[in-house]
Amino acid sequence: ALRVAQSGSFNVLVITRPASPDESNTRYAQGGIVSRGPSDSADLLVQDVLVAGAGCCLPAAVRLLAEEGPALVQRVLIEEAGVVFDRDAAGAWSYTREGGHSARRILHVGDATGRTIQKCLLARLRQLPHVTLRTGLTAIDLITSSHHIENPLARYEPPTCLGAYVYDAEGKRVHRVLARHTILATGGLGRIYRYTTNPEGARGDGLAMAYRAGARVLNTEYIQFHPTTLAIPGADNFLISEAVRGEGAKLYTPDGRHFMETHAPEWGDLAPRDIVARAIHYEMVTHGYPHVLLDLASTMPGDRIVARFPNIHAECLKHGIDMTERPIPVVPAAHYSCGGIFVDEWGQSSIRRLYAVGEVSCTGLHGANRLASTSLLEGLVWGDRAGRHIAEHDGPALYPPSDVPPWQEADDEQGPDAVLLQHDHRNIQNTMWLYVGLARNAHRLGRALRDLGNLRESIEQFYRTNRITDELIGLRNMAHTALIVAVSAWRNRRSWGAHYREDAEEGPLGATAKTTHIEFDAKAEF
Repeated sequence: ALRVAQSGSFNVLVITRPASPDESNTRYAQGGIVSRGPSDSADLLVQDVLVAGAGCCLPAAVRLLAEEGPALVQRVLIEEAGVVFDRDAAGAWSYTREGGHSARRILHVGDATGRTIQKCLLARLRQLPHVTLRTGLTAIDLITSSHHIENPLARYEPPTCLGAYVYDAEGKRVHRVLARHTILATGGLGRIYRYTTNPEGARGDGLAMAYRAGARVLNTEYIQFHPTTLAIPGADNFLISEAVRGEGAKLYTPDGRHFMETHAPEWGDLAPRDIVARAIHYEMVTHGYPHVLLDLASTMPGDRIVARFPNIHAECLKHGIDMTERPIPVVPAAHYSCGGIFVDEWGQSSIRRLYAVGEVSCTGLHGANRLASTSLLEGLVWGDRAGRHIAEHDGPALYPPSDVPPWQEADDEQGPDAVLLQHDHRNIQNTMWLYVGLARNAHRLGRALRDLGNLRESIEQFYRTNRITDELIGLRNMAHTALIVAVSAWRNRRSWGAHYREDAEEGPLGATAKTTHIEFDAKAEF
C-alpha cells in the first residue's frame, strides 16, 4: 500500500475485517526478521533456506529474498517507517540466531517484532494522502470477469480480477468494491486446526476466495507446526518463540531427558521446526507425555530473560510459570502455511490484476518447510515488488461498472443459527487436527476427505440460504480451505518437510507413501 500510494497515481483502499487494523498475523510474529549479520552473506542465507525447505524451494525466489531483503529492512523499516530494533551494549544491532540458521542474522524488538513493525508501518501509511483504511469489512468473494461479468463475450478474455464483494459488519450490508488492481494480504489458515498459534482471523479467507475464483494454488499440504507453544489450560497455545531456543534453551522430557541430540544430532535443539515438532510428537506419543519442557533458566540469567523476552515472560507468569526459574511446558501447534496462492516474482497470481502477498501466497520461497523469521521479510520483499509492479504497469479499467451485477442477498432475514455455526466450526478443526495434522497417513486422510466433503456441501447449502454474516463467511472459507489442504496432503504420497507421512515406505524424507484405495473424487468437491 505504501509503494502504490507513493506513486501518486492511485487511490488506495485498505480493508481489514477486525475492528482494529492492529489485529493481524503480523502482530503475533515474536522472534524477528531476517537481515544480514556481520559474518553473514546472501549465499549463506540461500543455503540455509534451501536446506530448511527440504529440496522444494524455488531457487530464484530464495535468491531474490536473500539479495533484496536486507536492503529493504534498512530502507523501508528502519529509515522510512522508523522501526527501532534492539541493539547490544556497544550500540550495534543485536542479531540473534534461530533454528536452521547458520549465522546470527535476525533483527528483533524484544519478543514483539511483528507488532512493532506493524505499528510503525500503519503510522507511516496514515501520513500519506490518497489512502483510505477501513476496518470491520470482510471480503466475501473476488469479482472476476469469468464469474461475474454479464457480457457473454468476457468469457473469451483472460480471467481478470475486478475487485471484491465486501460485507460491512456494522451496516450489515454487502458492498461491490471495484478496483483496477486487487492485492490479497489475508494471512494464514491456522484456525482450521483445533490447536494453533494463529489469531481468530486466520481462517484461510484469501486462499478460499482465490481458489473459488480459479487462481492456481500450490504446496498447501505443507503446514508448519510450531514445536513450542504454551501447554497450559487456558493459554490458547500461546507461541513460545523459536528465538528462545536460539538464545540457548534446551528441550527435555518431563523426566529430565534431553532428547534432541538423539533425533537431530547435527542440529540438536536448533534443528528446523519440522524436525523439532516431529521429535516432540514422537516423545509424547511413544511415552505418553502430556508435553515436553523448554528450559532457558539453566542457560541464561533471569534478568536477561526478562529483558529479551518480556511478553513471553509475562504471559507465562499469568499461568503460574516463571521461566526465569523453571522450564516451560510446551507442545506443537499449527503455525504457518508454506503454500498458498502461487505468485511470480512480482506477487502476481495466475488471475490477471490479482496479487497476493505474505502467508496467503506461495512464492516458492519456503518449499516444504519455512526457515524461521523469513516470513516477515517475504512480506516486505514481495509487498515492495507488488507495489512497484502495479505502479509501473497500470492500465485503464477493463470493464465498465455497469457490467458487474450487485450482490444478491438471501431472503432469510434472521441470519444463521449460531449453535450450528459453532458445531461445524469445531468439526472442521477437530477433523484437521486428528486426520491432517502433524503426522499423516492414507487412512486418516481418507476419513478427512469424506468428512470434510460432507461438511463443505452442508455448509455451502447453509451459506446460500441464510443471510450473510462474518461468521458464516468465515465458516464457508474454513470448509473450503480445509478441503484444499486435505486433498493436497492426500495426493502427495511422499514425506517432505512439514508434510510427514507415517506410511511412507522409505522414511521421512523423499519417500513414497504406501497406497490405499480411497473412494473420493477430489475434483468433484470443487
